[in-house]
Amino acid sequence: MRLTELDAHLADPALSQDIQRYRSVAREQAEAAALVQRLADYEQREADLAAARELLAQPGQDADMAEMAREEITAAEADLARLLTELQTALLPKDPDDARNAFVEIRAGTGGDESALFAGDLARMYLRFCERQGWRTEVLSENASDLGGYKELVLRVEGPAVYGQLKFESGGHRVQRVPATESQGRIHTSACTVAVLPEPDEATEITLNPADLRIDTFRASGAGGQHVNKTDSAIRVTHLPTGLVAECQDDRSQHRNKAKALAVLQARLRDRERAEREAKEAAHRKSLVGTGDRSDRIRTYNFPQGRLTDHRINLTLYKLGAVMDGDLGDVVGALQAAQAQDQLAALEGAA
Repeated sequence: MRLTELDAHLADPALSQDIQRYRSVAREQAEAAALVQRLADYEQREADLAAARELLAQPGQDADMAEMAREEITAAEADLARLLTELQTALLPKDPDDARNAFVEIRAGTGGDESALFAGDLARMYLRFCERQGWRTEVLSENASDLGGYKELVLRVEGPAVYGQLKFESGGHRVQRVPATESQGRIHTSACTVAVLPEPDEATEITLNPADLRIDTFRASGAGGQHVNKTDSAIRVTHLPTGLVAECQDDRSQHRNKAKALAVLQARLRDRERAEREAKEAAHRKSLVGTGDRSDRIRTYNFPQGRLTDHRINLTLYKLGAVMDGDLGDVVGALQAAQAQDQLAALEGAA
């Protein structure tokens, strides 16, 4: 049994010497253990259902026992349907990037100052969500607007299965509300774009030719105080063949900022390559969830109505305040379920 093999591997002291291999085995072991537990739960509920049906079929059964058996039959059938869906989903092919850390890039779009303020609200939403998940976050670069919020913000998020949960956030986010600068009380529409990129590891990162890079140093901007760089330690890396740019101003060390900026650039180049490859492979087909097209309007946040709408799966929730405070679980769960259903449908169609 594969789970037994994985348990034995994890118990081997030699495995801990290779941290990358250890993480890979630990992740596979956790997934296998969860699958085995779901299967055990399914078999147990099958037995419960059979026992309840047998009890109900016994002659001379009193009314209370018969009602109890019928309730157990209803509950067991519902549990079996849910567990079957979970088992099917768990057996679907996994995106190898889902387990990775991620870079989250938020950029103000149409709407001027209000768009920058909304970018700040999105940043707070994601940071709160990450905190709820127990993930570690760090700001790699930021370009604050004059009235608050951000023209651009890049975060690094570290934790288990970060990319697998945040990848659906890539796209256009539209907000409808009365801006703080609006004196007439009129509702305005603004937009931001979000890009979520998996952090590449050393085995998959793209080799960068130093001749293709222009590296500039500059003094980081900030709100003042102890965190402002006093020297030109911020780094901007430009990939000349593509024009892609990555910055990092988080650290006082120029060397560490350069390493982080190069990691972001690697992720952007990898994402660009994957998008081009997927476009060629599936030009005739648009995925239900997560096309990766940054111009797609994926979600609307309507503040007057307290409503969030995800246009990809026609999901509407009237809990906007909670969502903006980091309660993204229902949204992420619905998007993951929609993707799983889309995969199942594709497999059935190919069968």
